[in-house]
Amino acid sequence: QVQLAESGGGLVQAGDSLRLSCTTSGFSFSPYALGWFRQAPGKEREFVAVIGGWSGNISYSEAVKDRFTISRDNAKNTLYLQMNSLKPEDTAVYYCARASAYYGSRAREPRQFDRWGQGTQVAVSS
Repeated sequence: QVQLAESGGGLVQAGDSLRLSCTTSGFSFSPYALGWFRQAPGKEREFVAVIGGWSGNISYSEAVKDRFTISRDNAKNTLYLQMNSLKPEDTAVYYCARASAYYGSRAREPRQFDRWGQGTQVAVSS
């Protein structure tokens, strides 16, 4: 059974940092691209970052580029998102997701990801 579980969210002040983790199980971790999305209240789910499997290719949204860093530890089957210089507009529920084998690290839309975690809340106060 494929499972993804996010952790590390919380309430922080603007300018602070947080690191999110996504622990996975039930599938062969290394070959799959994995991504992070976020969803603020009343808004659609938004792409944040993706990291390839064997390729390791990385892409970020413009909103988080130069502040967030996606990484993975294949030995621990875990995905990370290091978030620095947090802003109030980063407030959202953050989700990790597995990209479908067809799209791989090209995946950017929610429909291109086939498994999701339950989400972790990040709140940034001004």
